[in-house]
Amino acid sequence: MEKMKKLSGAEFARKYGIFLVLVIMSLLLICVSPTFRTVDNAVNILRQVSVNGIIAIGMTFVIMTGGIDLTVGSVIAVSGVIAGSILVKNPGYVALAVLAALAVSGIFGAINGFFVAYMNVPAFVATLAGMTMARGFAYVYSNGKPYTLASDGFSKIGKGMAPILIFLVVVTAAHIILSKMKFGRYIYASGGNMKAADASGVRVKRILMKVYILGGVLAGIAGVVLAARTNSGQPAVGVGYETDAIAAAVIGGTSMTGGVGTIGGTLIGILIIGVLNNGLNLLNVSSYYQQILKGLIILGAVCFDIKSKKSSK
Repeated sequence: MEKMKKLSGAEFARKYGIFLVLVIMSLLLICVSPTFRTVDNAVNILRQVSVNGIIAIGMTFVIMTGGIDLTVGSVIAVSGVIAGSILVKNPGYVALAVLAALAVSGIFGAINGFFVAYMNVPAFVATLAGMTMARGFAYVYSNGKPYTLASDGFSKIGKGMAPILIFLVVVTAAHIILSKMKFGRYIYASGGNMKAADASGVRVKRILMKVYILGGVLAGIAGVVLAARTNSGQPAVGVGYETDAIAAAVIGGTSMTGGVGTIGGTLIGILIIGVLNNGLNLLNVSSYYQQILKGLIILGAVCFDIKSKKSSK
């Protein structure tokens, strides 16, 4: 109880404010939309956020190192067309298709990591170039055409509760990495003060490399889930997905300057975006206004992060 009393208003807002936003937003939508409060709609929200949620987890790791990854939307497309190219000829080779998709996605992550960590290219520039290259690769590889899939085994990955379960496994694994493993501590250290971490023996370049590979693989998993949901591998999918991933991480309290962030916060961030999208759709609010509102929320989250850091000094 004493610890609770010592918590200032600013500290309370920083710790629990984002959760209260989710609760208040949900309560308001429950009041104004009968459809929103159904169990089916709740499951639908979780299914809808699963793809962006998986990407957002990877983005959280990257942002925590002080970087950013703009390639994830394009890597989703790469993952889909790689899996699609295998399954369109051999519908039963589900495991091979998934492994190939994740391997190629990891390679694109490794390319990002190499240029950021070893060539000292700013993450924004390196991943912006990577985004263009990955999208181009998806179009060249598929000859600009989608792969229509008829694999029952593969489609199960995107149906029912499967996307939600995959998302929850990713969330759980990521939480364990950050809270229980040495790799997680090194991520915090590298993002908090890269020079100090390097001086204390942390192999920062290797950490950065691993983080970008992880981000690529998670984007690949998201691409597999999306391809399974739509029964197609399309080179044009994933455009703009990086925006929601960044938004979820930042809304959830991950600092754009690195060193601060939690998987739980990102989970709440992606749920806020999912609830917002779902609720506004049910209320027939134009998608154009939804984009404006999301932009304002991101800006507000960043401003709050800056203000809270100043007040803590």
